[in-house]
Amino acid sequence: MRPIALTFCLASLLPSLLHAQDVMDIVRRAAELDTRNIEIARSYTYLQRQEERDLGSGGNLRKSESATYDVTQLDGLRYRRLVARNDQPLSPKEQQQQESKFQKSLAESRRETKEQHDRRVADWERKQQKEREPVKEMVNAFTFTLAGADTFNGVDTWVIDAAPKPEYHPKSQAAAFFRKVKLRFWIGKSDYQWVKLDMETLDTISFGGFLIRMAKGSHLTAENTRINNEVWMLKRAELKGSIRIALVKVLRGEVIFTCSDYKKFQTSSRIVGQ
Repeated sequence: MRPIALTFCLASLLPSLLHAQDVMDIVRRAAELDTRNIEIARSYTYLQRQEERDLGSGGNLRKSESATYDVTQLDGLRYRRLVARNDQPLSPKEQQQQESKFQKSLAESRRETKEQHDRRVADWERKQQKEREPVKEMVNAFTFTLAGADTFNGVDTWVIDAAPKPEYHPKSQAAAFFRKVKLRFWIGKSDYQWVKLDMETLDTISFGGFLIRMAKGSHLTAENTRINNEVWMLKRAELKGSIRIALVKVLRGEVIFTCSDYKKFQTSSRIVGQ
């Protein structure tokens, strides 16, 4: 190819090459900030409501059950206490049972030596890192395309589509499902934070430590919200389709998680005996 023709060819390709690089930069920065959010989130308590909606073939609601939990992380442990069932407070007996479980966990923590405590916290940290492995691999697992712009919940966002790369080989088992999904992200223009995610399964997948199994054509959507002007936290997540939970319970409908009442607390202090 002649030099002049080559120059024109490269000039015509340059915008698309820069565009692809810009999209990768957006996704990479968002992934890095997501890791930071996880660290800050440890200093928050919140309420988590989980609703399971069983739908008939026509989409009509056949059955709905919900449970609400108080979630907090204290002294290297995550406590998840049931506080309501089907939006109704627990009976006095159930409240006492939940409180007894909580106090038992605290008592076990108080009896630990420093070495036992440090070992348990380190083990928990390893598990948390393993759960975040898919985020680290995501940049290499997909081909990203800028689909446009949108305003979601008052936030100006880039809309980015992600298609799995055929040649991608996951480094961790936790990211294996990436080969069987396509994604769409809404990422804030001002701070590069995840605002919304939509995932569609292209085949049957398992994730969440293999506790959740979703059939082909199922969807996962998740929405984040800004808390205390310092961190983005989950507001709502919805799994829709044919879902198996804990490899036992089969649901054809929706599982909806809503998180609310975020409150910050100090995580540096350790529980000690009285």
